[in-house]
Amino acid sequence: MFIKVAQPIMMLIFTVSCDSFFRKEAEKEPLARVGETYLYKEDVQLLLNSNMSKADSASFVTNYINNWAAKQLLMNKAKINLSEDKLAEFDRLVSNYRNDLYTGAYKEALVQQAQDTAISLSELQSFYDIEKENFKLKEKIVQLRFIELPPQFLDKEAVIQKLKDFEAEDVQYLDSIGVQFKKLNFNDSIWVASSRVIDEIPPLTYENEERYLKKSQFFELQDSLGVYLAKVIDVLEVNDIAPLQYIEPTIKQVLLNRRKLEYGRQLETEIIDEAIKEKEFEVYEKD
Repeated sequence: MFIKVAQPIMMLIFTVSCDSFFRKEAEKEPLARVGETYLYKEDVQLLLNSNMSKADSASFVTNYINNWAAKQLLMNKAKINLSEDKLAEFDRLVSNYRNDLYTGAYKEALVQQAQDTAISLSELQSFYDIEKENFKLKEKIVQLRFIELPPQFLDKEAVIQKLKDFEAEDVQYLDSIGVQFKKLNFNDSIWVASSRVIDEIPPLTYENEERYLKKSQFFELQDSLGVYLAKVIDVLEVNDIAPLQYIEPTIKQVLLNRRKLEYGRQLETEIIDEAIKEKEFEVYEKD
């Protein structure tokens, strides 16, 4: 009795298990073939934009298939017609490029994770003092305070006087009516490229800037769009040494890049030392 009942159960289990074990993966739907290489529908489907119309999708797929086929056919011809040495050289280049991509991405991730992006003022000053001769200006820069008034502004003379004097009470007054100005800049300690000033003041041009952008100069210019008032505090000319404040972002980036390279070299050294310690890496002595 036991044998008669157990046998079909065992056969059923075996049948189910085999069916599960040998179940085939869903077959991919091919779109095109070149030799023994296939392009499948799912490969192209990932590239389609959901916003495409049916006509655009069909055109895209057709072009993609033709481009894919051309590359495959050219590859096949290349493998037949190029020398073995040339093919081996290309394989080495591809392998090296793949390794560089992987290791480069991994190193970049480690560096970004560990890198300290804080640069102290003393580091900036030290680098600037050593390298300042390499930081000569390629264009004029200026310090100035500036106001653009609407053409019909009524109390222009008061604004002019307060912009010139610029005592604490003058600044307070100008701030209180600042909403009436079209543009303003009261931070006259910041260095600005003359090209940027010219962009902000249309009547000021490269032809007349020498007349207006001079140290301690006050000027008033006007066009149909507005009245432009500016008090120039200081000017540095082409080939003068750029002030630290002006090139601080550049120096910071240079120092961060140096720190990044140094950390990358240190990382490689530590990886090799660890591999030697764990006996994962060794160099055999040559005869």
